[in-house]
Amino acid sequence: MFADIADDYDRVNSILSLGIHHIWRNQTVLASGVKPGEHVLDCATGTGDLAISFKQAVGDDGYVLGTDFCREMIEFAPDKARDKKLKIDFEVADAMDLPYEDNRFDVSSIAFGIRNVDEPMKALLEMARVVKPGGRVVVLEFGQPEGLLKYPYELYSKHIMPAVGGWISGNREAYTYLPETSATFPAGESFLELMNKTGAFRQTRAEKLTGGIAYVYVGVVR
Repeated sequence: MFADIADDYDRVNSILSLGIHHIWRNQTVLASGVKPGEHVLDCATGTGDLAISFKQAVGDDGYVLGTDFCREMIEFAPDKARDKKLKIDFEVADAMDLPYEDNRFDVSSIAFGIRNVDEPMKALLEMARVVKPGGRVVVLEFGQPEGLLKYPYELYSKHIMPAVGGWISGNREAYTYLPETSATFPAGESFLELMNKTGAFRQTRAEKLTGGIAYVYVGVVR
């Protein structure tokens, strides 16, 4: 599915989110507390947007590696990085079975990908394993907004997203599936419980974005 929509992925994301997803990624980098010179692993990097934001934050002395399970999606990432004159490595890798040694990175991240892995807890454990004690695992993921936003968002995600996404990409099924996974995936306190259940973190917190349409989660590795 992701291979099929890779060509139009960036354009559809920008249209459907009205560009807000770029703001969310910047807030994710801020929430991570990443510093110049640090090393970052970005899992499910897709076409590389979050990896690029992290590289801009860590600077020339820092290092960023972006990975994704879908080769067709990640193929777009190197050119995007080069266009911005940024040196970022990209590799195909499974977030549930990362081919990297323990304690290699200062930060590991995943944006809009944790709900699409078969075993989210396993991915969180792997992301924590490759991060140094005291480092951070950062997750950006959709939530389920409450209050005034609840019903307009449900209308938008169930009807407008599939129609617009399907029209642009030619794959309505993908843009029906993606909102459905967002609607059922644990969010807020429920996702923090999932993180805490791994036993990998000494501290966890959640930051609500745009009324709960998305969340940033940060776990400090034991």
